[in-house]
Amino acid sequence: MDGEQRWWFCLKHMTVEGDDGCPGKDRLGPYPTREDAARALETVRRRNEEWDAADDD
Repeated sequence: MDGEQRWWFCLKHMTVEGDDGCPGKDRLGPYPTREDAARALETVRRRNEEWDAADDD
């Protein structure tokens, strides 16, 4: 991702931002595309479910 646009999902504003957005403590990412950043909460939910299922094994 070096030299390319990175995208973040802002938890404070619930929006997608570029590199010049809110502080890192308020954001998820970076993501390689705006679309990936827009799906950040879904990605987090899915990963948490996968990790929880792995803990049950």
